[in-house]
Amino acid sequence: MRAVCVSFVVGIACLQQQAALFPVAQLCSLIAVALIIFVLIQRFISSSIRADRWRTGNRSALAFIVGFVWASLFAHYYLYSSLSPNWENKDLVLVGTVDSLPMHMAEGQRFIFAVDEVREGQMIPSEQSVFPKKISLSWYQTGSSDAQQNAITLQPGERWQLKVRLKRPHGTANPDGFDYEVWLLEQGVRATGTVRVDNDGHERSNRRLNAFVWTVGNLIERGRALLRDRIHEALPNSPYASVIVALVIGDQREIPKSDWTIFNRVGIGHLISISGLHITMVAGLFSGLVAFLWRRSFFASWDLPLYVPVQKMAALAGAMTALLYVALAGFGVPSQRTMYMLLVVALALWTGRLSNFSTVLSLALVLVVSLDPWAVLSPGFWLSFGAVAVIIFAAGGQLQPLADGRAQNFSREVRIAGRTQYAVTVGLVPLTMLLFGQVSLIGPLANAIAIPLVSFLVTPLALFGSILPKPLSVVVLKLAHVLIQGLVWVLQRLSDTSFAVWNAALPSFPIFLLALIGTCWLLMPKGWPMRWLGVICCFPLIFQRPLPVANNELRVIAFDVGQGMSLLLETAHHRLLYDTGPMYSPESDGGNRVILPYFKARGIHALDMMMVSHNDSDHSGGALTIILEVH
Repeated sequence: MRAVCVSFVVGIACLQQQAALFPVAQLCSLIAVALIIFVLIQRFISSSIRADRWRTGNRSALAFIVGFVWASLFAHYYLYSSLSPNWENKDLVLVGTVDSLPMHMAEGQRFIFAVDEVREGQMIPSEQSVFPKKISLSWYQTGSSDAQQNAITLQPGERWQLKVRLKRPHGTANPDGFDYEVWLLEQGVRATGTVRVDNDGHERSNRRLNAFVWTVGNLIERGRALLRDRIHEALPNSPYASVIVALVIGDQREIPKSDWTIFNRVGIGHLISISGLHITMVAGLFSGLVAFLWRRSFFASWDLPLYVPVQKMAALAGAMTALLYVALAGFGVPSQRTMYMLLVVALALWTGRLSNFSTVLSLALVLVVSLDPWAVLSPGFWLSFGAVAVIIFAAGGQLQPLADGRAQNFSREVRIAGRTQYAVTVGLVPLTMLLFGQVSLIGPLANAIAIPLVSFLVTPLALFGSILPKPLSVVVLKLAHVLIQGLVWVLQRLSDTSFAVWNAALPSFPIFLLALIGTCWLLMPKGWPMRWLGVICCFPLIFQRPLPVANNELRVIAFDVGQGMSLLLETAHHRLLYDTGPMYSPESDGGNRVILPYFKARGIHALDMMMVSHNDSDHSGGALTIILEVH
């Protein structure tokens, strides 16, 4: 079962590395031939140990092909509804609903719009049928400051008629940076654009048609919006209200880059959202409450445990709680992983087929990539499942009998927690270096402080504060904010140390594989021979050097920064950066979006010279970012 699940995921991951999709006819032929070969092999192999291995390999090969074909068909379906080039940069009047939690910016709002109808714009029936179902829109506020203060605030679930100008999804084509086009494809968004005003400067074409359209998705998004508004109302002008919002509804977009820099340097970025740990904690609390009440038949004379066992009801309550909490998180990959694992455990318990934990993890892995094949392109996917896999691997053969006495039990729990943190820290080093080119050295200490504080104090306070009535909610949310403020103060001091982060160039796959084998060797149980060899296997990964330039050669890298220019010139002994790209927004520029990700991937930490051709935002927009980050 586990080999089949892993093969299915590998097939999906291989598809994501292809430059182009195979035609649907070829995919159907491939799956038909694979099924025929599979049936023939399964039928004619004799029953023996070697034959069992052949059957396992046969199932794994079929799972690989099924995963590849499934992801291909998924991509064909989403790409089919892309915006026609004939309708780019033309004004259209659309009717639809606000399908996401709007992101508020200084200059306006950005949101996902689910299109129901195209009212204006001469479109042939074939184009009407494939018009994108979801588009990403930006609504910039124009006019005087008074008009901007009275600007419309969108709410999820509202039905609007909007005059828009659209274009096909487009992102910069740079290695090792954020792939905006893939992100839009994963969200099902096949066009981007802006809301337009009429020719006379008024917005008569833009009007609200219904205050709310009743669907399950709209109801969830409206609930998230109400919770976000309550938090901001209780914490006006508070510097870390955005962190509280992220912990309650999983919306991290309001957290400024400066705070993310601190969180990532100290290695606690996984806590600043609805993480798997938080979901498990909340699900466990509700599961325990239901078990307590069910065992006592809700203090009535119903004898409920005779009809349904307590364990089954507790598992069902935990799974349903996880489902509701993950809906608040917007179904992010880490939260999905935890939810699917809890659902699989509940299903196995109800059907009497409870299996080992690695099988549960494998089934959750398949569920995630089946519903979202592009999840394999997200670093969070690999880190999330990798962390659980490392814990399972490190726990094998190290379980000890329970000690007598509370003090001894507490001491044992502390040792187990310490070993788990050690295993996760060491086990994820190869993957972290492969994905980010850096590893937080201060991370174990920062996590030892942040995990209990965020998981057992801040998150429960934030959740209860967001639903309690006023003025109690204000008091509880302010207490959660004070705790976060104190935690960030400590984390900032840790982040400022010179040894907080180790940086190196992204490793090649053989070096990564060698380090992965070394890490597994290092995490083997006590008594395993020469575990120290695992550390030696990690040396090439940790001390990876940038790709050198040969003598008497000049390497020129032209960055795709959109409107503007940026060039990196390298010789054997010098590096020069010519122009730094444009400024896209107050939080984003050519430096932090394009140039710095490439520098980190290459292991470049210093420049001999940076030259800006002239004082124009298209050429100097990222200069300040580069000056602050590169020596």
